[in-house]
Amino acid sequence: MTSTLLRRARLVGRADAPTDVLLEDGAVTAIADGIAPGDAEVVDLDGRFVAPGLWDNHVHMEQWALVRRRLDVSRASSAREAADLVRARMAEGRAADRDLLVGYGFRDALWHDAPALALLDDAARAGSSSSPVALVSHDLHALWLNAAALRLVGLDPERFPTGLVREQAAFDANAVLSARGAEHLDDWVAEASRDAASRGVVGIVDLEMTLSIDRWVARVQGGNDSLRVRCGVYPGDLDAVRGRGLRTGDVLPGSCGLVEMGPAKIITDGSLNTRTAWCHEPYPGGGGAGLPTCSLDELVELMSRAAGSGLVPAVHAIGDAANTQALDAFERVGCPGSVEHAQLLRWVDVERFARLGVVASVQPEHAMDDRDVADEQWVGRTDRAFALETLAAAGVRLALGSDAPVAPLDPWVAIGAAVSRSRGGRAPWHPEQRVPAAVALAASTDGRDAVTLGSRADLVVLDADPLSAPVDALRAMPVAATLLGGRFTHRAF
Repeated sequence: MTSTLLRRARLVGRADAPTDVLLEDGAVTAIADGIAPGDAEVVDLDGRFVAPGLWDNHVHMEQWALVRRRLDVSRASSAREAADLVRARMAEGRAADRDLLVGYGFRDALWHDAPALALLDDAARAGSSSSPVALVSHDLHALWLNAAALRLVGLDPERFPTGLVREQAAFDANAVLSARGAEHLDDWVAEASRDAASRGVVGIVDLEMTLSIDRWVARVQGGNDSLRVRCGVYPGDLDAVRGRGLRTGDVLPGSCGLVEMGPAKIITDGSLNTRTAWCHEPYPGGGGAGLPTCSLDELVELMSRAAGSGLVPAVHAIGDAANTQALDAFERVGCPGSVEHAQLLRWVDVERFARLGVVASVQPEHAMDDRDVADEQWVGRTDRAFALETLAAAGVRLALGSDAPVAPLDPWVAIGAAVSRSRGGRAPWHPEQRVPAAVALAASTDGRDAVTLGSRADLVVLDADPLSAPVDALRAMPVAATLLGGRFTHRAF
C-alpha cells in the first residue's frame, strides 16, 4: 500500500488553518493535525491550498493534440487575411507542408469577405506546388479546403465552389485529415495529457468522434497514465459498444482503473459561428433558423437505445430550439443525462433542466470567444446566452469544460470566464450571468466541492486560494502539484 502525508495543507473552502492530510492506497484516510507518518512519504505543503482535482467535462483529445501543431489562423479577420497566413507559411517551403497543410481556428461569421476556393488555391501556390490546404474552423463545424484538399478527402471541387464544407461533411473530412500523421498521435496525446496535469487536471470526458476506449487502454499500457478518461460513443459505434456490454461508468480492463466507458453523444444541431445552431427565431439576413440534425422521434429512439443499455445520453444542443427538443426527448425517455453546450435557452427551459435533473455541460470560455458573433447573430437574445447564473440559481447541476480544441484544455480558463464574463480587459459581457468562484470550482471538480475523508485522492495543490483570489488571477492560477490516486502527476515545488 502506497501512502503520502501532506503536511500543513489548507483545504479550500473548509478552514484557514493548515492541517495534515493522509493519502493511503489512492484515498484520503485522515485529516487532522499532527498525523503520525508511519511509512508514508511526507510532503510539506507549507500552507499551500488543496482542492479536489479538476475535470474537463468536454474534450476532443486527439483534435486538441493535433491543433497544437497546426497553423494558427484564429487571428485572421477576413478570408483574405487567412489566405495570406497560408501564403506566408507555404512560402517558407517546409517539406511537411507539401503533402498537407492544416490550419485551425478561423471564424468567418464576422468576415467582410467570403471564403473562395480560388483564393485558397492561389495561396497554396506560394509553395513549390499546389499542396492540399485545409483550414478547420474554430468550432470544428466547418472546413475551408482548396481543390487539392477537397480531392484528398474524396470531394469534388466542382460541387464546392467556395471550398467550404459544413457539419457532417466537415466531420467526415476532418477524420481523413486527422488520420494523416497518425503514427505520432499517441505521443502528442501523451504530451497534451501531461500539460493538462500541470494545470491541475485529473480527468477528462473525451468526446472524440471516433471510438477511443481501446486506444486509451493501449495508451495507459504504454505509459500515458496522467489522467482518468471517460470515453464517449457516437451513434455510429453505439451498437458495437452495446454488443460488448459496456455501460457508462464501466472501467475498461487493462487500464489500471483509469479508463471508463463514458456517455452516448448525440448531435442535434450545428454551431453559432457556422450559423447552424438551431434556434426558435431566424438569424438576421434571411439565413434561416439553423440546422436541426435529427427529429424528435429520431432523438428519442437514439436516447432510448443508449439508456436501455446503460449508456447515459449526452446531447449536443446549442440553439434554443435544439435545447427545447433535447429536453422534450429527456422528458419522453425519462433517463438522466446532459445537454452539451446549452448556449442559448428559453427561460421556460431552465426550469425544465432542473425538474428533469438534466446536467448543463457548458463551456464558459465560448462566451468570451462568441460574444461578438452572438451580439450580431443572436441580436436581442444574448441575455439568454450562456446563462450560467440562472441555471445555477435554478438548481441545475453545471459541469464545466473546454470543448478543446475550441478552447484550451485548462479548467482555470473556464473558471475565470465563468466568474468574470470578461477577457483581455474588456467589460464583462452580461455580468448578471457571472457565478461565484465556489460554484465554478465545484463544476470543474467532478461535483466535489471539498476534500473529504474517504474521498479519492485526486487532488490539486495551489499557491493561492481560488475562492478569494482576484478574479483576474483565476485564468493563470498557479498550480504547485497534481495528484492522481495519491500519486504525483505534476509537482513544481
